[in-house]
Amino acid sequence: MSAVVVTPHLHVLRAAGTALVVDSSTAGMPRVLHWGADLPDDAVAQLPLLASGPVPHSALDESWPLTVLPSPADGWLGTPGFAGHRGGGTAAPRWVASVDQASERELVVTGEDAASGVRVSLAWRLDVHGVLRVSRSVTNTGAIDAALDVAALRALLPLPVRASEVLDLTGRWCRERSPQRSVLGDGTHLRASRRGRTGHDATLLLAVGTAGFGFGHGEVWATHVAWSGNHEHLVERLPEGAGMHRAVLGGGELLEPGEVRLEPGESYAAPEVVFVHSTDGLDGLSRRLHRSQRAEPGYRHTPRPLVLNTWEAVYFETDLAHLTELADVAAQVGVERFVLDDGWFGGRRHDRAGLGDWWVSPQVWPEGLGPLVEHVHGLGMEFGLWFEPEMVNLDSDLVREHPDWVLGPAAGHPREWRHQQVLDLANPAAAAHVVERVSALVGEYAIDFLKWDHNRDLLESVRRDWDRTDRPATHLQTAAFYAVLDELRRRHPRLEVESCASGGARVDLGVLARTDRVWTSDCNDALERARIQRWTGLLVPPERMGSHIGPPRAHTTHRHLDLSFRALVALQGHAGLEWDLTTCDAQERQVLAAWAGLYRELRPLLHSGDPVRADLPDDSLVVQGTVAPDRGEAVFQVLSLETGPAATPGLVPLPGLDRDRAYRVRVRTELGEPATVQASAPDWWSAATSGGLEVSGALLTDVGLPLPVLAPAQGCLLHLT
Repeated sequence: MSAVVVTPHLHVLRAAGTALVVDSSTAGMPRVLHWGADLPDDAVAQLPLLASGPVPHSALDESWPLTVLPSPADGWLGTPGFAGHRGGGTAAPRWVASVDQASERELVVTGEDAASGVRVSLAWRLDVHGVLRVSRSVTNTGAIDAALDVAALRALLPLPVRASEVLDLTGRWCRERSPQRSVLGDGTHLRASRRGRTGHDATLLLAVGTAGFGFGHGEVWATHVAWSGNHEHLVERLPEGAGMHRAVLGGGELLEPGEVRLEPGESYAAPEVVFVHSTDGLDGLSRRLHRSQRAEPGYRHTPRPLVLNTWEAVYFETDLAHLTELADVAAQVGVERFVLDDGWFGGRRHDRAGLGDWWVSPQVWPEGLGPLVEHVHGLGMEFGLWFEPEMVNLDSDLVREHPDWVLGPAAGHPREWRHQQVLDLANPAAAAHVVERVSALVGEYAIDFLKWDHNRDLLESVRRDWDRTDRPATHLQTAAFYAVLDELRRRHPRLEVESCASGGARVDLGVLARTDRVWTSDCNDALERARIQRWTGLLVPPERMGSHIGPPRAHTTHRHLDLSFRALVALQGHAGLEWDLTTCDAQERQVLAAWAGLYRELRPLLHSGDPVRADLPDDSLVVQGTVAPDRGEAVFQVLSLETGPAATPGLVPLPGLDRDRAYRVRVRTELGEPATVQASAPDWWSAATSGGLEVSGALLTDVGLPLPVLAPAQGCLLHLT
C-alpha cells in the first residue's frame, strides 16, 4: 500500500491506518471518495465503481458527487464550502480544477473561475500520526475590477451511514468542557461561536461516531477548527445524502458580513481545519492528536516545571515581604516556577483600574520587581509574570493618552465585562506598544514565563475606519494577537507562554501553535476539575494543560476537599499550586513535598504517554490513565466523584495495557491512603500498598481489578511497571 496514485486520477493520502481518497477524473472540483480507515490498493481502485448511486424520483436526473469544495453546481444543497459575492453579484463560480500530489501525504487542489475572477487553493496534509490538516485560501484574481466579499471558506469531509451519534462539548466559566450527546438526524448540527475568542462553551472536537461509541470502542470521525476567533463546527445530513456518502463534517472561520473584502489581487487564508479518524473510540482520536502535537517543531519537550501561581494565594496584595516568604516555602516543597499574578503594575490595586499600564508600580514596588525576581532566581526557580495585554480599563493612563485605541463602534464603547474594554491590536501603534512594553519587561527581569490572560468575550467587535465607518474586526483582532505573540517569541525564543482566558475560554490549536500550555479553568475545585480536565484532554496533551492544587476551600465553589484528592487531580496535567503556602502546617508541607517528588518521578511518563479512559456504567467513578507508547509502564487514577448506584464498583478493567505482559501493580501512597466506605479492602490492596503485586496484563485488561469502595471526593493512584 505504498503507491501515491493508484490510477492517474485517484489520489490517496494514507498514514497510520487512515486514508483520504480523492478522484479528479470528472469535470469541476475533484470528488471525495473516502475518508476513514485505510484501504488496500485494490479496494481503492474499485471506489469509483461505487461513486454513482441510484437516482430517486423527484431529484437530479443523474447521481452527483460530493466534491472537495461542495457547492450547488455539484448538486449539493447543504452548507457550501465557499460563499462570496461582488456587491450582490457573481456568486456562483464554476471551478476549473488542477491537482498536484507531491507525496503520499500531501495533496493540493487549485480551482479557478475566470468568469467570476475567483481562485481557491485547497491543501490537505496527513501527518504520520493520521491527523489530517486542511488549509484553504481564496484570491480575487483581478479579472473583475471590483472587491470580492468572502462569506465563508469551509473544509468539509464525508461521513458514512454508520456515523449516527454526535458528541460535542459545551460549558461556561468554571465549568468548561461539559459533554453532550445526540442522535444524528436530518438537518444541520451547528456549533457557532461569535465570542471573539474560542469560548468557554467551545466544543474543541465535534465528533460523530457509530452508535454508542466510547473512549475505548467504536469508530469515530472528528474535526477541530484551529482558530482563536469566531468559528463554526458542523455536521450536516440531508435526506438525499451527500453524493455517495450520508453526511458531511467540518467547519471554518465564522465571518461577519463584510469582514473579509478582497480588492483585486488580494487573498484570504482561512484558518486550518483539523480532521481525525479512529477505529478505537475517543482515546484513539486523542492518541493521534497528542502524538501529532508532540511532533511539531518547537514543541517543549523539557520537563514541565512545577508551578506556583500567586493569584489565589495573595490576589491583589502583592507585598514583597509576603511574596518572598511564599517563594521560600514554595522552593522548600519543590516548586520550580514562581509566577506573580495580577496587581503588580500601574494603578492596579483592584480590577477597575490600571489595566493596560504595563509599568511596574512604584507605590507597591519602590525598587522595582528586581528584589523579588532575584530572590526567586536565587532559590533556583524560574520567574513568571501575569499580563492581559489585549484588554484595558477605561481608568488607565493608556486609555487617557490613546482613547482611539479602544476597540468599538463610533457610537460609543461596548458594554463592559469585568470592567474591561478591548485594545484594538489591529491598530499598528497599539500592537507595537504591547510588544515593546512586554518585551522590555521580559528583558529587564529575565522573565522565563508569561501568563497571558484574556478575560472577556468581544461584543460589538468593530473598529472605526479612516472615514469613521464601523467595520467588523474579529478576524483582524485575532490575526493581530497572533502576530504580537509571534513577535515576542521571535525576540525571546526561550520565553514560555500560557494562554489563559478567564480560565479555559481560549483553548484551540491556533493559540497552542504559539503557546506552551493553557489554563484549563479558573475553577481549582478538584471535583469540578476532574471532569473539566478529562474532556479537555480529548484535544490537549496533559503537559499543555495547567492543573493546580487550590486552597482547602475552593475560591469558586466554596467547597472543602482533602489535600490528597486535590493533589491527585492536579497530577493530571502540567501541575502546580495556587495557594498561600505560608499558611500550611508542617504536615501539609510534608504532603506537598512528597507530591512534588511524585510529580517529578512520573512526569516523563505522564507527559509522553497515551491517554486511556475506562468506559464505565456510570460517571460517579472515573478510571483514567497514561500508558507508555511501548505499554511497558502505566499510571492510572481512580477517582470517586460521588456515591454510585452499586454497593461496590466490582471488577473494573484497566484499558490500554499489553495482554502479553505481567505488570507489577503498586498503589502509590505518598499522598496517604484514601478514605473508604467498606468493612474490608479487596485482597490485592494490601500487597499493592506494601510493595507491589504481579498481575497478568490479560487479567487486568479483560477481567479487571475489584476496586475499593472509595468515599466521595477520594481517589488513588495505581502505578504499573
